Amino acid sequence: MTKPNMNYANLKDSYLFFGIAQKVKKYSEENPDKKILRLGIGDVSLPLCKSVISALTEGVNDQAEKSSFHGYMPECGAPFLRRAIADFYRGRGINVADDEVFVSSGASDELGDILDLFDKENSALVIEPAYPAYVDANIIAGRKIIHLASGIADGFTPEPDEDRISDIIYICSPNNPTGAVFTREKLKKWVDFANKHGSVILFDAAYEAFIEDESVPHSIFEIDGAETCAIEICSLSKTAGFTGTRLGYTVIPKALIRCGMNFNAMWVRNRTTKTNGVSYIIQKGGAAVFTEQGRKEIKENIAYYKENAKILMRVLDGCGIEYTGGVNAPYIWFKCPNGMGSWEFFDLLLEKIRVVGTPGEGFGSCGDGYFRFSTFGSREDTLEAAERLQGLLNSIKV
Repeated sequence: MTKPNMNYANLKDSYLFFGIAQKVKKYSEENPDKKILRLGIGDVSLPLCKSVISALTEGVNDQAEKSSFHGYMPECGAPFLRRAIADFYRGRGINVADDEVFVSSGASDELGDILDLFDKENSALVIEPAYPAYVDANIIAGRKIIHLASGIADGFTPEPDEDRISDIIYICSPNNPTGAVFTREKLKKWVDFANKHGSVILFDAAYEAFIEDESVPHSIFEIDGAETCAIEICSLSKTAGFTGTRLGYTVIPKALIRCGMNFNAMWVRNRTTKTNGVSYIIQKGGAAVFTEQGRKEIKENIAYYKENAKILMRVLDGCGIEYTGGVNAPYIWFKCPNGMGSWEFFDLLLEKIRVVGTPGEGFGSCGDGYFRFSTFGSREDTLEAAERLQGLLNSIKV
């Protein structure tokens, strides 16, 4: 008899966003005439920028002619896109070689696939509150998970703890869900910690384009020593609106070696075994993101989402509610009013003002009592949600 992966039995009954969807679906069925404003799941609302659309169109046209047609692409990424991404890093003073860049179908996919590089006996440290997939992917793999709680006291960016040594270390900055960013000094402590103990940092930089504080690192590789202990995973989903087209990239330095095994070479072997590469058309669109005009256009889109953040932050400021994020990240993480639990506040928002957010408890137990808003909605919905939220908070006398 086939034996399934019994680790699936150790997962929670439902994924966070599936649970939210079920609650919203039930409410909608019972109240079909009510307009629901969604500030929960971080999907984007603006279309792809003109430079990307033009490049995608060119890619489609290339596929219509024998002379420019492309079949399977190189498994690790098209040379033109790997070079464009590496040039982007080099333009920031980070020494990354073209063949240290790997093109992927998105950060979420890559965060799961990259675990192939690690033995199942390796432990994984997750700083919580955390993106739920970090935990779930390691539960599926049967790994021991070490939880490191963070909070307001450390700005949701804790320092390493010698009592919590792990083989794999997850760091997300700007953070999902808290919107907090790690300072250069704190990242240096984590890099030194990882090199000291032979750990590998999986650095999730999916939201780096939202950083406006120039003292904050955009990449782990801005930190001395990171090339021997870190893998960086990034996405164009939120940077350039590729949620519906799916594209990301991973940087694995050739200097990252453990037990005589070179992680860059291992990933080449993994990709050439497990993938047939990302679509030529999508990679053409991705390359446009890294042009001068493309960077200008996506910056305009990011500014739109940042204005949404300001609208919501003004409400929270006016009510004296403590929060993180919004400035260097597209998420706002705040304390639920009047000591409410996070699911309790979720239900209140849905029932009273028909606004959907994300309960903090879904990001780990230390997220209970907190709530996350996404700023990726339309301006109209954000303004209306802010007005409804203001009225609710006033009525419950925060």
